[in-house]
Amino acid sequence: MPDTAPILHLENARYRWPGRASFELHVPALSLARSETVLLLGESGSGKSTLLSLICGTITAQSGHVRIGDTDVASLSAGQRDSFRAEQIGLIFQQFNLLPFATVQDNILLPLQFAPNRRKRAQARQAEAVRLCRALGLPDDVMGVRAGTLSVGQQQRVAAARALIGTPPLIIADEPTSSLDAATQSTFLDLLFAQSRANDTSVLMVSHDARLADQFDRVIHMNHIATSVRSAA
Repeated sequence: MPDTAPILHLENARYRWPGRASFELHVPALSLARSETVLLLGESGSGKSTLLSLICGTITAQSGHVRIGDTDVASLSAGQRDSFRAEQIGLIFQQFNLLPFATVQDNILLPLQFAPNRRKRAQARQAEAVRLCRALGLPDDVMGVRAGTLSVGQQQRVAAARALIGTPPLIIADEPTSSLDAATQSTFLDLLFAQSRANDTSVLMVSHDARLADQFDRVIHMNHIATSVRSAA
């Protein structure tokens, strides 16, 4: 039977940043179903980056729970969180974070070096990289090209292929369409969602652009799911 448990679940998760301008984020409840595409909207300073850091395990909740599948991320050591993130989460960054002097193929295959189970799922790795590039609208001859020579739109698709390789169950995308025009945004999301459906992968994308809402299964607003407080130390 299919697994109906959420791929992501936060329950009363709290985190306070230290410093003179302390920032506390509280998320009473947030869930993401398997294969669901969700757009998370929020203004600058609303806590989107803190929430992503909690989900990815780069910081850990000081109370409450952050679960991916049946694993509570806070229960893992720092090294275990790094390994878990590499296995379970495909990341698409706002600036793509490609290695500019490495080839497209090397960039796409990079996450598999840190994720043995994900590497096994990819099986014929080079062939899978080519398949993803084709599915995302990139030509076969791009594989040997240095990533830094590509257009912004091409780099974005390489970043998506890198996130999708090895079928991690969760894709986290942090403002990946902010530098693109509306038509290119729409095309990219169509391609990303087609691949996420094919691989039973969930997508959580963060943005401040409400015009993208119609392309997602569900839209969440930060001020509806979380409270954030700034106070002088």
